[in-house]
Amino acid sequence: MLGKPVKDFSLPSTGGATFKLSEHKGKKLVLYFYPKDNTPGCTTEGVQFAELHKQFLKAGCEIFGLSRDSVRSHENFKAKFAFPFELLSDAEEAACAQFGVIKMKNMYGKKVRGIERSTFVLDGKGVLVREWRGVKVPGHAEEVLSFVKTL
Repeated sequence: MLGKPVKDFSLPSTGGATFKLSEHKGKKLVLYFYPKDNTPGCTTEGVQFAELHKQFLKAGCEIFGLSRDSVRSHENFKAKFAFPFELLSDAEEAACAQFGVIKMKNMYGKKVRGIERSTFVLDGKGVLVREWRGVKVPGHAEEVLSFVKTL
């Protein structure tokens, strides 16, 4: 997928809107996939992106968080931590499948199917220009911002 245009998709979003990828042409995008609202790693990741949000905007880049949680869950998560960006609900796993982020993971000794923490950067033409898979949260948002500034 790297170096290729990302196929258009639509997902329900916080704020009562529908996110449609094609409506964001001309802007750089960070799409970060995370496993679950209100869990420690996902909260830390969201907070770190939120802290750098103004710098991302200054670099001409929008941020969107995606998980399989409902819009209602996302609204609560977003409000609780005052995230300045929208969260997208991919309950049907359409975008998850397109980006190949669903994996079998070990949780407390059991195999479970879930989202592998992953981040994708699209340029203004909608082309996937960078991806991170199996993300470790500390320092990740800064690394993404550094990359975005080079575009």
